This record gives sequence, C-alpha cells and structure tokens, in this order.
Amino acid sequence: MRVTYNRELKVKESLDRLSIENFLPLKNKIVERNGHRHYEIVPAIHNLLFVHSSREQLTNLKMTSEEFSPMRYMMTHPLTPEARPQIIRVPDHEMENFMRVAKIDDERVQFLDYASVAHKVGRRVIIVDGDFTGIEGVIKRINHNRHVVVQLEGIIAAVLAFVPPAHLKFLE
Repeated sequence: MRVTYNRELKVKESLDRLSIENFLPLKNKIVERNGHRHYEIVPAIHNLLFVHSSREQLTNLKMTSEEFSPMRYMMTHPLTPEARPQIIRVPDHEMENFMRVAKIDDERVQFLDYASVAHKVGRRVIIVDGDFTGIEGVIKRINHNRHVVVQLEGIIAAVLAFVPPAHLKFLE
C-alpha cells in the first residue's frame, strides 16, 4: 500500500497494535542535530508499506479509523482502455524473498523504482553461497554492471550491489 505524507511508521505501529501482519523495510540513517550525530531508524522506501490482510478488512480500517486514512491501494496500470485497474497483490513466495533482502541493512542493497529495471532482460538465478544464500533474483545490467535484482512486479526492485559469480546458480 502507499502511505501518504511519510506516515509509514505511524501506520505500521497502528497495524502492529491490531496484530495485522505488515512489513516496512527499514534502515539506519546517521542524523546530525545540534552538532550531535546519532542513528535513526527510517523507512528504506518512503510511502510504501506491505500489508498481509483481506481487502475487506483494510477497506474497513481505512473508512472507520483516522489513523489508517493515509493508506492507499496500489493499482495496476491497464494496457488497454477497456481493462480495469486491479489492486496489486504480491505472491507469498515473492514477498518472503523480497523481505529477506530488504531486512539486510547494508550498503550492498539498494532500492530502485520498478520502472527503472522492468524493461531490462535477465536470467533467473538463486544465490547458493555467502550472505544472500537462498535469495532468488534476476541478473540484470544496471549502470553497465551486472547485479542480482529482486523485484516485486509493478512496485519496487532491490538490487544487490555485488554477488560473486561463483555464488550464483542459474535457474530454468
């Protein structure tokens, strides 16, 4: 779901209180205030929150509670005029794979807009060794370099900056 005006953390806390499963990729950021530097935990991807719930429950929350009013469904963009937009749903396997990557607070993981990698062709791989073992992705060229990209179609892509070729097994 999209969450307007950078209120992801507040909405996440409210969902947690209701025991509604959700995921917000977070990262540590160095912030300087009054000459003092400290770490703050901030969303890695602004205005985006993954929620595992039914449409009925989410619509009810949005309509009956002010704290959930910033949430907006993410919709597909139909390719033909007669097609209707649909709420984007992420299959469990893809979400679990993405969460494994997004939970790594490391400069080797970068997030890109899905549109910036969607048109690039690549081969499916699974990482068989190292810190990212078990993660599935697609080898794609980004800025003239080969990267493993873990993408959620129509939403976001996580790019692993470097995975040694010996750690990759091609699928298909």
